[in-house]
Amino acid sequence: MKVEAFLERIPSDFFTGVPDSQLKALCDALMERYGISERHIIAANEGNAVALATGHFLASGQVPTVYLQNSGEGNAMNPLASLCAKGVYAIPLLLVIGYRGEPGVKDEPQHLFQGEITLSFLDMMEIPYFILEKETTEEELTDAMRGFAAVFREGRQAAIVVKKGALEKSTAFPYRNRYTLIREDAIRTVLSYTGKSPVVSTTGKISREVYEIRDARGEGHGLDFLTVGSMGHASSIALGIALQKKGEKVFCLDGDGATLMHLGAMATIGASAPKNFVHILFNNEAHETVGGQPTVSASVQYGKLAEAVGYRKYRKVEERESLEKALQEMAEEEGPILIEICCALHSRADLGRPKSTPEENKKAFMQSLKD
Repeated sequence: MKVEAFLERIPSDFFTGVPDSQLKALCDALMERYGISERHIIAANEGNAVALATGHFLASGQVPTVYLQNSGEGNAMNPLASLCAKGVYAIPLLLVIGYRGEPGVKDEPQHLFQGEITLSFLDMMEIPYFILEKETTEEELTDAMRGFAAVFREGRQAAIVVKKGALEKSTAFPYRNRYTLIREDAIRTVLSYTGKSPVVSTTGKISREVYEIRDARGEGHGLDFLTVGSMGHASSIALGIALQKKGEKVFCLDGDGATLMHLGAMATIGASAPKNFVHILFNNEAHETVGGQPTVSASVQYGKLAEAVGYRKYRKVEERESLEKALQEMAEEEGPILIEICCALHSRADLGRPKSTPEENKKAFMQSLKD
């Protein structure tokens, strides 16, 4: 279905959510129509989006739309169950959910179990849903929305679950930023300085680039924990390791979208004050792994934030030479340390995926930590 026809049948004048590659046509269309504005806001996480949509309903009386990947259902569950439920404030919302890991459809390991439980989650939450497929007609969607209207009048939520390829847009939205440093080159530089230290890399393309760089160098993968799924939690994983392995530096390779998703983790890191913690933030001001949609990082001063929550040192770099200098200067400094690397919105079209399984990754990493 063309995304323009889809939007014509949605009863909302306000949209918020977290981008998803399966919903790229929708995200592009919303950016094209509204940009980031009072009609469309990209939230830090899915729970934030539900709360934001709740505020919109309270002020306008109009049913808002929240879009998300099915992996974000967990983040959304708390406000959906404790705030929006019919027995509490009865907030009507339309959820548009990207169906990753759909049973019978090949996908990455982190999406498979989530795909199995996506519809069960909606059943458990008593949220009626309509599955949008490639073959779905505009009339079928219109009929579904008529049925949802009664659900909304009861102060309940309804969902459209979007299968792969169900939404189409003829032209992609052009995302860009002003930086020139290629993230993969920056990661290559960082890994030249980490030595035998453990590295925790965030979900998405950063971990894929770490894996390919190690492969190309013939270094093996035992030093790296590649965080799959669980967006925003890599720094907390790294903190847990650093607190147990005080005798060696622990590096977290993070993304700005992931950092923003659970920003409170930085406060926990600062309060825990691990001297051996190095937080590398690759900031391209975008959710690049799922399509390039903007984050709010352009307006965030990470240095002031790091200082406020207790990080000891901070550096911001935009080119390789200054990155190398920062890594050299930080080598003997006590942490927690934050190095913000401003990167271009770019990745290779032929970027591969890890060949080892998450279980194999875990065993090799734990053996490395033990040794």
